[in-house]
Amino acid sequence: MPGKLKAKIVAGRHLPVMDRASDLTDAFVEVKFGNTTFKTDVYPKSLNPQWNSEWFKFEVDDEDLQDEPLQITVLDHDTYSANDAIGKVYIDIDPLLCSEAATVISGWLPIYDTIHGIRGEINVLVKVDLFNDLNRFRQSSCGVKFFCTTSIPRCYRAVMVHGFVEELVVNEDPEYQWIDRIRTPRASNEARQRLIFLMSGELQRKIGLKVLEMGGNAVVGYLQCFDLEGESGLVVRAIGTACTLEKISTFPATATHPNNSSPSKDMKEPGFGEEAPGVPLSSGPPTPLRAQTFSSFSPSKSYSRQSSSSDTELSLTPKTVGHLCHFCMIPPSPFCVFQEYPFFTLTAFPPGFLLHVGGVVSARSVKLLDRIHNPDEPETRDAWWEEIRQEIKSHAKALGCHAVVGYSESTSICEEVCILSASGTAAVLSSRFMQDGPLDTEHRFEEVVSPGCGFCHIPYDELNIPFPAQLTYCYCCRRYKVPDVLFTTIDLPTEANVTGKGCLIQARLCRTKKKAQGEGNATAISSLLPFLEYELHTQLMNKLKLRGMNALFGLRIQISVGETMLLGLASATGVYLTALPSPGGIQIAGKTPSDITYEQHISTMQKKINDTIDKNKELYEINPPEVVEEIIGSPIPEPRQRSRLFRSHSESSDEVSELDLSHGKKDAFVLEIDDTDAVEDIHALLTDSPTPAGFYSCNTEIMPGIQNWTSAIQMFTSVRVFRLNANLTNQGLNKIFSDLCENLLKSLYFKLRSMVPCCLCHLNFTVAIPEDELIQVAVTAVAMSFDKEQPLENGKQSGEKTLIKGKHRPLKAMSGIFPPHLSFLSSLSPSLSLALLLSTASSLEKASPLPEGRSRSLRSNRSYSGSSVAVVKMTPLSFIPGAKIIKYLGIINMFFIRETSSLREVAVSLFSDSFRSLFAMVRAHVAALGGNAVVSYSMKECVFMENPNKNQAQCLINVSGDAVIFVRESELESTSVQTQSATTHTSNATL
Repeated sequence: MPGKLKAKIVAGRHLPVMDRASDLTDAFVEVKFGNTTFKTDVYPKSLNPQWNSEWFKFEVDDEDLQDEPLQITVLDHDTYSANDAIGKVYIDIDPLLCSEAATVISGWLPIYDTIHGIRGEINVLVKVDLFNDLNRFRQSSCGVKFFCTTSIPRCYRAVMVHGFVEELVVNEDPEYQWIDRIRTPRASNEARQRLIFLMSGELQRKIGLKVLEMGGNAVVGYLQCFDLEGESGLVVRAIGTACTLEKISTFPATATHPNNSSPSKDMKEPGFGEEAPGVPLSSGPPTPLRAQTFSSFSPSKSYSRQSSSSDTELSLTPKTVGHLCHFCMIPPSPFCVFQEYPFFTLTAFPPGFLLHVGGVVSARSVKLLDRIHNPDEPETRDAWWEEIRQEIKSHAKALGCHAVVGYSESTSICEEVCILSASGTAAVLSSRFMQDGPLDTEHRFEEVVSPGCGFCHIPYDELNIPFPAQLTYCYCCRRYKVPDVLFTTIDLPTEANVTGKGCLIQARLCRTKKKAQGEGNATAISSLLPFLEYELHTQLMNKLKLRGMNALFGLRIQISVGETMLLGLASATGVYLTALPSPGGIQIAGKTPSDITYEQHISTMQKKINDTIDKNKELYEINPPEVVEEIIGSPIPEPRQRSRLFRSHSESSDEVSELDLSHGKKDAFVLEIDDTDAVEDIHALLTDSPTPAGFYSCNTEIMPGIQNWTSAIQMFTSVRVFRLNANLTNQGLNKIFSDLCENLLKSLYFKLRSMVPCCLCHLNFTVAIPEDELIQVAVTAVAMSFDKEQPLENGKQSGEKTLIKGKHRPLKAMSGIFPPHLSFLSSLSPSLSLALLLSTASSLEKASPLPEGRSRSLRSNRSYSGSSVAVVKMTPLSFIPGAKIIKYLGIINMFFIRETSSLREVAVSLFSDSFRSLFAMVRAHVAALGGNAVVSYSMKECVFMENPNKNQAQCLINVSGDAVIFVRESELESTSVQTQSATTHTSNATL
């Protein structure tokens, strides 16, 4: 189908000096799309050229509009030599291909160079004329909307949820082509950057085709990742949840931006804590998820997976037993969403959608990249992922569940070894949301359960539990059974009954390994992985008990592989679910020698543990009501079956029987001390740095137990790289890694001390081993302030109908904390080779470039943060406190490469300049689309590679998010009052 792309180059400003004789520049612009290139006239001797070119028109197929970016190259004209490159701008056309998104790209965009960074700005206008194509054999997917948020977008309602979609594309990495030996670093970087843009567009188009084939119109929870496999190639892969979304008629058709009049009250979108029509009010917290309106969830009747190059011969269609589907326990149907892909990338759901949670399911696999028969084809890699998904699905089935929610996939690559990881939460979903028509009401999962505790009830058969477990009656309804502890990868359900507040819980682990090559290296890693993951879970369990909590939400485990070590980092938000039993204490036991000093040492540690548990219960306000426990189901494991909470050597049954379990609480967790490692781990458990007073932290969107948020938010990105010394032991590596993460958090607390009380939400840690002796830790978080209030009742979260409470409290001045030259780095440890902390709060930064026309009026006529010119806000949350999202403009997905050949001089500035360029470019592209915020922001890749011998370094960063338009609730209310007053005045005048 033909489409017409039009581009106009208006002007440039702040260009670099390219002619040393005149200190000016003879600039011109090349505009390229596909194989067609246009040029502007040369504007001589000016750093602020005014080209005001004609409209450059490209007539192309809509398939090319999705695959290709518009390339704008700014050059300096030289008469007697080759033209010098100033920089480039890549513009993604996809947001213009959806009728509900942006209609024009207009504004000042930074000119970026992979060697020098931002080198001025250019003002462009881009439009697309697209004809609708009803051809069933078309190869484009124009009109399919993509959302990075892992919940249903704010101003949409979900009509249907069709299921899981995935795709991957492979190409040769330009960094490893033979021509790379003779071309310049700039040319090599630009070739790689352009290829990634092309692959990203192609991947998005192919996933969109699958969604259309299923009958959907959107992808929610879109997760795109890059795998840099070196000589084996470059892989871009993505997963998501196909849905049919319907726009909520919140504003009149003329309300395209906040400057328009407010809608009438009867058309007002449900507030953050308000219930949508048809959804009963529950006792859950007034989180933004409750602002959604949900109708039926069902797979499309035209569902059939499109055959593509990524399809494999592995069949995922379940067998039927007794005429029932294994996964949804209903008669097999072509509409059953679970018969092939029982995965959902969503982490937040409407009330009643999530019936029961079984627990975390995960799978990992170690592969050799040099064993791929044809590296340029995706079949082998896709078969690897299908094996992983098959294993995940079998784990979920063993837990009596038919779906996996909060599903994610990741990789870690070192040389020729690749670790594939996938994880999610086994769950039972309401079948009335999954299929049209009435269902069998006798289905065992359709029982009426309490909304506050139903998801905690076990979905598996208590008589055939595949693992030792303690089961008790639910402490809320006293009718169904619940486990003693619950691990999940999803956000806390809105209707959950919670006692007290939550907190961030992390497990960190380093393990050394011998240098090896090929199959020997893969075998060594495969042998270490199960023990590494077991010890991570052990640490999580210990720290959860130490805080007096019984459930983890938002669990994310990362495994990173290097030449001589394995890194493991597990992050989650601990909470106390009222429905689950109170966790027992932690008791130290082991082989006690006759040494009295040793016994005193054990006694001292036991006292410290008990004191710490009591302090944590007081800190997090955990005071559950006393209930007489009735333990049923599997009995408490015998001593030899009891979980070993710390590393120990294997022992005979005689040795285990020596444990003294006769004292203390019978349900206490037992920490066996039988070697030096166990003692050190207990010390590490007790020496975990406490959170400073007035601060809370979590890796979920909303901190459980806090409701009275203000509209003051501030996002941070922090990156630290540590250079290791040689010949370190496991204990030494563990301490370094743990201190690195702790110091990173401490620096955040220090910078945010003026916002107390506040909570660091959506803490997203990313660990990597970019080089043999480097450990890199990156974190993205958003600080949200809240007003203090009286403690909530135990067992319930607040039922107020608004998330935002109290007056708008702007961020306090923090001048001097983030100086441009990053002087605070001098106070950090000298062993840190790189450290960076960047703020993206609107109150601290200058305004990004103003777009012309419509976008300029949007951002200058009205202030969203109280200043004369508002900055585009950026947040990892799917919402903005105190505001309503009225329009989604499309996803922002950018890949940046920055290289330097002066490593010794600009080691820190390479990182800082890369991030500043990144934030400026993201903001500028959002503003050019007419938006004023980026929500669901995430940094997928952040890799720093250096070669000290050649004095070179390279930084690769990939970020994504949803560009949106939002308005403040206070502005809506004031505008609504003015409108009503004007209407009343007019009526009176008429009378």
